[in-house]
Amino acid sequence: MLDTLITSKTRIKLLLKFFLNAQTKSYLRSLEGEFGESTNAIRLELNKFEEAGMLKADVEGNKKVYQANTKHPLFEEIHSIIKKYIGIDRVIEQIIGNVGQLEKVYLIGDYAKGVDGGIIDFLLVGNHFNYDYIANMTGIAEKKIDRKIRFLYMNPDEFVGQVPTAEAGLLLWEN
Repeated sequence: MLDTLITSKTRIKLLLKFFLNAQTKSYLRSLEGEFGESTNAIRLELNKFEEAGMLKADVEGNKKVYQANTKHPLFEEIHSIIKKYIGIDRVIEQIIGNVGQLEKVYLIGDYAKGVDGGIIDFLLVGNHFNYDYIANMTGIAEKKIDRKIRFLYMNPDEFVGQVPTAEAGLLLWEN
């Protein structure tokens, strides 16, 4: 869907990288290695986003580090579109209802870092999970969004002290 509206693959990768998790920071050379594309193509897109005010850049040492500008008027809309593109909204909708005594849901793994890895990893924090229900709904959701889904389960006691860092985990839902 998104690739029909936005024809630049580099632009889509940058949108995923910076607008799924606003805490994500990166610099040109790391993006080159991650995307497997030329620095020139990436630089052009970064410059466009920065000129539009959608990305902000800071110099750290000798590196220009980019991050989403959460104060941009379109940030929330773009963030929402990216979540829908990946299918996170549908997964949460389908699974949260009868999952058990759920307290929090985090997006972890590649997608939390803004990398389209094909597997969406969630951390569910709560008690008395309905594993059969989750497995059934996961199968349905995977077919709808055409991505694999994995879950890590923790009870609240295990979770204490394990809170994912801002770049490693994105809080999606809290009871």
